[in-house]
Amino acid sequence: MHQQGIGAWVAKRRLKSPDQVAIIHGERSPMTYGQFAEATDRVSAVLRDRGVGKGDSVAYLGENSPEFLQVMFGAAQVGAVFVPINTRLAAPEIAHVLGDCGARVLIHDLDFAAPVASAAPAARTPSVIVNGAGTADRPGLAALARAARTPFTDHADTAHEDPAAIVYTSGTTGRAKGAVLTHGNLTWVALNCVVDYDVVSTDVALMISPLFHVASLGMGALPVILKGATMVIEKGFEPGHALAQIERHGVTMLSGVPTTYQLMADHPAWASTDLSTLTKLTCGGSAVPARILNAYEARGLSFSQGYGMTEAAPGATALPSTMTRVKQGSVGLPHFFTDVRITDAAGVVVPAGAVGEIEVAGPNVFPGYHGLPEATVEAFTPDGWFRSGDLGHLDADGYLYISGRLKDMIISGGENIYPLELERLLTEVDGVTSAAVIGVPDERWGEVPWAIVTVREGVFVDTASVRACLDGRIARYKLPRNVIVVDELPRTASGKVRKADLRTRFGA
Repeated sequence: MHQQGIGAWVAKRRLKSPDQVAIIHGERSPMTYGQFAEATDRVSAVLRDRGVGKGDSVAYLGENSPEFLQVMFGAAQVGAVFVPINTRLAAPEIAHVLGDCGARVLIHDLDFAAPVASAAPAARTPSVIVNGAGTADRPGLAALARAARTPFTDHADTAHEDPAAIVYTSGTTGRAKGAVLTHGNLTWVALNCVVDYDVVSTDVALMISPLFHVASLGMGALPVILKGATMVIEKGFEPGHALAQIERHGVTMLSGVPTTYQLMADHPAWASTDLSTLTKLTCGGSAVPARILNAYEARGLSFSQGYGMTEAAPGATALPSTMTRVKQGSVGLPHFFTDVRITDAAGVVVPAGAVGEIEVAGPNVFPGYHGLPEATVEAFTPDGWFRSGDLGHLDADGYLYISGRLKDMIISGGENIYPLELERLLTEVDGVTSAAVIGVPDERWGEVPWAIVTVREGVFVDTASVRACLDGRIARYKLPRNVIVVDELPRTASGKVRKADLRTRFGA
């Protein structure tokens, strides 16, 4: 057996640090790496008993839990491909994922029994297992694992080029595509995090973002396991509970999106919670607004920000916390083992300061979309760089700044308007908590920018007040023609605003 893939990680952790705490979850007893390896072996045995082998797909539909990771690594040990499913999907969308990846086994939390009851038969998934105890006539994963024979020694041969996971894009532009991530992709993204975020074995990471999202998995769980550190796994995010867990467990690492950090800073327990152990705060999804930076810096905390996409597993760049203010608005430099360049519409690399499409290359970049050869070819340049579909520029020092999605760019009267530039300024308007900018058709200008915002309770904003606040800070043709206040912005599981939904609602 020659195991180059992530399937070897848990067994190696058992050898190197068997007594180190790997996972803390709710009121369960902390799980050591030795216990984690034993549980993973049992899952591998359960999968093998169901005929799962190299190249087969194993799907998982459930909230954050130790079992999520046990199934992922258990699948990797038999050479199978792990397929995490977004828990927010409807039954037809779940059926699409199961059918598209050809899942041989689906393991799901009991809470999702209803959509699975229709999705699994529609996709002709041959084996469905309930996570947990199960019932008298249908034993769950826990019962099956207890009955499995261990130690599990039938590990499959895997190479870095072999597929390890299929992660489905959030489908904001159409039906979700499955990004195939290899064992090498997941290894290199974890190494990028270890290098650029200085992950160490004594770290304690609070996992509050969904593990089915590649950022939480590839840049959260995997580097922690690679280094033999500890994870505090939470089923979901509630700001007060998250603050309590930081103090209770001496959390050193936390990842989230700007909204996550804003909700924590706005919580009544914020001022009284001991945050002294926090040394690594990472934020993705969008740049951190100045008001959040101010709130955290007042507590002696600073952020590392970053940029990426599912196809890069997902990290492309990282901004060190020491540069947060010096390069405010930037998402940083390329990760250690990753390269970034900017090209124009003809594919020519542009000079520093010029806006163009962001392209990414490196061992963490995926080989293509599952079953979609044409989409895969379109996603890459002739010389092998991934076309992100995002617009941005590099400054003279090589730091990346995002302008927005290529498809989101607004052309008004022949002038390009990059929504992200306007969104950043909108979040600095007093009372505005989040903002999204879309282009709306206009007879005279072709299209004009509209802003959809959320505000703090008791705050009143309108178009006139917002335009007055921004006037002089941005070209007048970029000022929003209309400002609409909503209760919340529609978001994907990763926290990105679903602008397609906003266009449907407001852009007609």
